[in-house]
Amino acid sequence: MYLQKFEVKNKTALVTGAGKGIGKASAIALAEAGADLIILSRTLTDLNKVKKQINKLKRKCTVFECDVSNAAEVKSVFKQINSLDVLVNNAGTNRPDHFTKIKKEDMDYVVDLNIKAAFHVAQIATKVMLKSKNRKAKGGSIINMSSQLGKVGAPIRSIYNMTKFGIEGLTRGMALDLAKNNIRVNTICPTFVETPMVKNFFKDKKFKKAMMDNIPLGRLASDSDIATAVVYLASNASSMITGSSLVIDGGWTAK
Repeated sequence: MYLQKFEVKNKTALVTGAGKGIGKASAIALAEAGADLIILSRTLTDLNKVKKQINKLKRKCTVFECDVSNAAEVKSVFKQINSLDVLVNNAGTNRPDHFTKIKKEDMDYVVDLNIKAAFHVAQIATKVMLKSKNRKAKGGSIINMSSQLGKVGAPIRSIYNMTKFGIEGLTRGMALDLAKNNIRVNTICPTFVETPMVKNFFKDKKFKKAMMDNIPLGRLASDSDIATAVVYLASNASSMITGSSLVIDGGWTAK
């Protein structure tokens, strides 16, 4: 038999930014594939709705209201976590503006969440993973949510470009450091996805047209497209993939 199953049975997965959008879809997809979940976001009401859906799948789900850019809150959460196999480092944001008009507070906000928080969460999650005596045999997977804009530039997206290119570099360095422990580290690079944040950006019809014209397949990605890729990278079916990027961009970066 050559086909490996995309399953994560008997694994515990943690997803940040899990209340909505890609994070929510990823958490539910991992539960559908057999994982127990730990989900984080800043909005408890959103998390509780996701928890109900995961519980319907007969999987365990632990909820933490947490701002991942707050190091003290992150530390407090991870003190309560004894075992972890998969991290989906998904929380992120964007404050688009022309490079010459970017305010320092906006740059700091995006960098703090997209880079510093992602680094801190990945580091502390890795330390929890390494507590397992059989980690090398069991393996582990860290999935840093990047973007097609971690591969190419785009107008009014320079801060976002900077952070996502940074995530790509971080991922490759992590992958080399953690390979001896059989913890794989990869990124997923979506194009624009049908999420509340993107719908807000696309209220600008001129911007929407310009972005859609850059996607050869002519459509947005669905949250299911991204969540399916998350399950693949979390599963043993991708056991030889590390330090790499799974680009889900409808052809954007092929040009």
